[in-house]
Amino acid sequence: MTTLPNDYLERVYAGVLGKLIGVYLGRPFEGWTYEKIMEQLGEITGYVHERLNKPLIVTDDDISGTFTFLRALPDYGNRRDLTAAQIGQTWLNYLIERRTILWWGGKGNSTEHTAYMRLKQGIPAPDSGSIATNGKIVAEQIGAQIFIDGWAMVAPGDPALAADLARRAASVSHDGEAIYGAQVIAVMEALAFVESDLNKLLDAALTFIPADSTIARMIGDIRGWHKQEPDWRKARALLEAHYGYDKYGGVCHMVPNHGLIILSLLYGEDDFNKSLMIVNTSGWDTDCNSGNVGCLLGIKNGLATLEGKVDWRGPVADRMYISSADGGRSITDATLESIHIVNAGRQLAGLAPEYPKQGARFHFDLPGSVQGFLSSADSVKLENVAGHSALGSRSLALHCQDVSAPVIVATLTGAPADIGAPPPYDMAVSPTLYPSQTIRAVLSADSGNGQPISARLVVSAYDAHDQPITRTGPAFSAAPGATVETSWTVDSDLISPIVRVGLQLDAPAAGTIYLDTLTWDGMPTLTLKRPARNSVRWREAWVSAMDHFDPFWYESFRVAHNSGRGMVSQGTREWRDYQVSADLIPHMIDAGGLGIRVQGMRRYYALLITRDRKIQLVKMLDSESVLAEADFAWNEEETISLRVSAEGNRLRAWANGKLVFDVQDTDNPLLEGAAALFCQDGSLSTDEVRIEPAP
Repeated sequence: MTTLPNDYLERVYAGVLGKLIGVYLGRPFEGWTYEKIMEQLGEITGYVHERLNKPLIVTDDDISGTFTFLRALPDYGNRRDLTAAQIGQTWLNYLIERRTILWWGGKGNSTEHTAYMRLKQGIPAPDSGSIATNGKIVAEQIGAQIFIDGWAMVAPGDPALAADLARRAASVSHDGEAIYGAQVIAVMEALAFVESDLNKLLDAALTFIPADSTIARMIGDIRGWHKQEPDWRKARALLEAHYGYDKYGGVCHMVPNHGLIILSLLYGEDDFNKSLMIVNTSGWDTDCNSGNVGCLLGIKNGLATLEGKVDWRGPVADRMYISSADGGRSITDATLESIHIVNAGRQLAGLAPEYPKQGARFHFDLPGSVQGFLSSADSVKLENVAGHSALGSRSLALHCQDVSAPVIVATLTGAPADIGAPPPYDMAVSPTLYPSQTIRAVLSADSGNGQPISARLVVSAYDAHDQPITRTGPAFSAAPGATVETSWTVDSDLISPIVRVGLQLDAPAAGTIYLDTLTWDGMPTLTLKRPARNSVRWREAWVSAMDHFDPFWYESFRVAHNSGRGMVSQGTREWRDYQVSADLIPHMIDAGGLGIRVQGMRRYYALLITRDRKIQLVKMLDSESVLAEADFAWNEEETISLRVSAEGNRLRAWANGKLVFDVQDTDNPLLEGAAALFCQDGSLSTDEVRIEPAP
């Protein structure tokens, strides 16, 4: 058992926020040179997205990859002996080819795309990323470094473990100097939980990489320049002269960008603002470099380092998107992801996981946390405050100042129309909240309020014609000093997807109300289909890993996959015991059917009919196994009614109303996940997919 820092969660949260701030800051001008930045923007002292007419909160490989690939730990039992091959399987599970997480720049151009193709071809990690397989130039690009922060944060105060995990994770796609650079960042971040001296962090990191490596030599040079040259701009010029892009091949090499990270940390003098200014003004891969710098300083110096003359946290509001094949995790926030990281770290240390406020999704128990909640009007200001919580130590204060019209304070649960997804990073997302689920909230009113405050739970969604609508629960009144527990089962006839949840404050209102927790539970009952002929928004709730999932067919779903098995899925990891059913019409398929407890591309159960007139209950867990099989006569263009249910480790399946399988999966069963339609080498259609609690 390893002793963890007392402030472990808070320091991880600061690291996650630092990563987000750094990425969002550098993303709008990624790839610019120092000269272009100085000419068009000047020194980067704050967010510039508005000047460049770009969104702040976006999908990005730095964020999605960092927090997705780390899921290899919980997926494989949070074991210290996690292998590179298992991390490679995690890539295959969560990546949707040419859509999510990576820059899909082509084999030989994009290191990560190249590694994915190797994995897909059956070449396991670490061979998938090795110099022997892909060549030195491809293997030594920057990606090993940009995805590495999470592996450090699960190893607080344990640089050896961080270096080892970083090596295994980086080797999926990279080799050589790229791995050394990733290990330096990981060791520094892991040790930053217990050591505040930057030079001691560098000294320790260098002990884990070869002394004759380019990374080690460059770090030595930069440290020497720092002792002799006080001007960071001149030091940057020296770095470019000795280790610039012209010295290394490929699109975005590790060495020059790693050099900018070290330079900005040394010349930044432990100041978050100055370090981010230097690393972003210096150019090259700005969002990647800035994200690593922000994460390290957040871990090392805590949340206080994010405060000061620049409002870094306010515009971000904890918001982040993680686009992957596990769409129910795509809408998330810095607090939620920090808890996932900390619980992986706790289990690596031999400790049980912990969840603030009994696992409430929104608990605001970290200083400054708002978990994506925003106010629709200036008359209501949000502030994370100490106290006013029955189960924790903090709450979200809603300060009402002469509210004369209803104001909504809400956070995302799905993809709104204006969600930022700049090329080349698609947004694959399923809603986290569904009709027929029950929302629960605990609130209290400030004892100094002059009158009760009236409010109600609220959700935002789209109607059948893609117009935004809101639905509200019953009104409740919070008298001064009173605590209120309220719940509302969301209208079952509401057209999915739900994109926001929160509170509506009724007018008039003055004073402060504190939101302690907001969460929801219950397995939804849903009929998922196109609500109207020209409706589009309903499709955004489905994660497509299908070659064709087109909107113009007569049926709600007419899907086709040209080679191999494709899927469209919807749901979350909170879906456990339920059933999925549909009336399917196969048009020309090798196999097709329904999926349940889908956790990505290579973790699911499927009920499939096959071209050789069989029906199978299949389990995919890295590789495929058939749990049950029977003869089943079917014809193309004729309707087949399929239903599959999961309850605990018991799986049952019906075809045309007849029970065909009733099996128990006792070998590492999948216990949660989304529903799906599968289609293999052909096309099939249905008008609706039905989701219900298990019978």
